[in-house]
Amino acid sequence: MSVRPIKRLIRSKPTLEGAGVHLRRAFGFGNTSDFDPFLLLDDFRNDVPADYLAGFPWHPHRGIETITYVLAGTVEHGDSIGHSGTIAAGDVQWMTAGKGIIHQEMPKGDQTGRMHGFQLWANLPASRKMTEPRYQEVVSKDIPEVTDDDGTIVRVVCGSFWGKKGPVPEVAIDPIYLDVTVPPGRKKSLPVETTRHAFAYVFSGDAKFCNASEPLAVPTEPSNWLDTAPPSHAENQSLVLFDKGDEVMVKAGEDGVRFLLVSGKPLGEPVAWYGPIVMNTQAQLQEAFTELREGTFLRE
Repeated sequence: MSVRPIKRLIRSKPTLEGAGVHLRRAFGFGNTSDFDPFLLLDDFRNDVPADYLAGFPWHPHRGIETITYVLAGTVEHGDSIGHSGTIAAGDVQWMTAGKGIIHQEMPKGDQTGRMHGFQLWANLPASRKMTEPRYQEVVSKDIPEVTDDDGTIVRVVCGSFWGKKGPVPEVAIDPIYLDVTVPPGRKKSLPVETTRHAFAYVFSGDAKFCNASEPLAVPTEPSNWLDTAPPSHAENQSLVLFDKGDEVMVKAGEDGVRFLLVSGKPLGEPVAWYGPIVMNTQAQLQEAFTELREGTFLRE
């Protein structure tokens, strides 16, 4: 087995999106080639309703899939093809925008005001950019959970892991999306296929992610590699981008650690991206925005 070294350490950054929703962006809207086939990861955990209730009113998407995973609170949604519903705590919604959809997402929070969750954008390959839009909605009880002998818990949102298969089928990029909890002080090896790009996003507790030679902590601020004493732990809101290898090694801190572990096979295709639309060429991108202006974006 070859332990994946850490390629990049990132602290998610405060961002305003939608109609004024306060969130943190782990990556996105830059050079995302290291994350291919993924484009963006937003952490919208917030305990102040005034900072999220304005939501994400009607907006378009084309050429991507959006994956919304809710931990606390609810998100109400509706779209141009007549679909509507509510994503509750523990649920996941996998939306394929394909050739085009206009939708809205309105976070509501829970009784204590918490609205916690993540949205990941996945690119669609050129051959599937203009596929029919669709939703796959999975309630919490249908997401398989496996517990290892040492108490490590993995929720398998998508893909296969430790003999369990996630409930979201027929995804173009064949991703693996896991919610991992490692108990306090435990060291754990998690397999990841060598051909995949992979990242972890820590959202509870702290840990050390280990290189092949020795543990390397994930800082909570961007690190200068010339520093002789980097911070000692990977804490909340830290993203780890892994280099090549076939396993990820993590050692949980004294309070344990919980993180997303996401991997996918890179598409290696050109990306033309502006706002909520991601195509392969500038001409395709311009065509999409022309259609939006002329009212022909939603195709039969």
